[in-house]
Amino acid sequence: MSACKDREQDPRIEGIASSIRVVPNFPKPGIMFQDITTLLLDPKAFKNTVDLFVERYTGKDITVVAGIEARGFIFGPPIALAIGAKFIPLRKPRKLPGEVISEEYVLEYGTDCLQMHIGAVHPGDRALVVDDLIATGGTLCAAIKLLERAGAEVVECACVIELPELKGRERLNGKPLYILVESR
Repeated sequence: MSACKDREQDPRIEGIASSIRVVPNFPKPGIMFQDITTLLLDPKAFKNTVDLFVERYTGKDITVVAGIEARGFIFGPPIALAIGAKFIPLRKPRKLPGEVISEEYVLEYGTDCLQMHIGAVHPGDRALVVDDLIATGGTLCAAIKLLERAGAEVVECACVIELPELKGRERLNGKPLYILVESR
């Protein structure tokens, strides 16, 4: 893990980066899994992660924080509470009990889908999309499309970790992406 260049001066970033465990060959051979559970076990690193996002988004008129299942549910709610925004879970199919809208997206091994309750977002809402990691960008793209279809303006996407070699940022069609650490 390495701190992002424009944030290297913040000493909290190095603590966050060093708290993320890399698990080789999980869940399959050749994958270097970025495990944030070790970050969550470190209260200082976890707090610093949330604080850095809150500092960035305070005063930006964000009305919606949309967290992507499941790890976006860890970081999204405390950010939403701190900046005075509502939190919206973006879930896999058949997890939300009400009427939903869906957005399918392509994975390297098939397709998947995100869903959101109808009425959770309103035209004019300013949304922040939160997840733990961006790899190929497919999930973030689906989240952006889902929110925009409901009339929200997606202001930015925020992830703790970026896997830059997978070029997910390039798939976001110019949508701003804020990350704290890059995997090496």
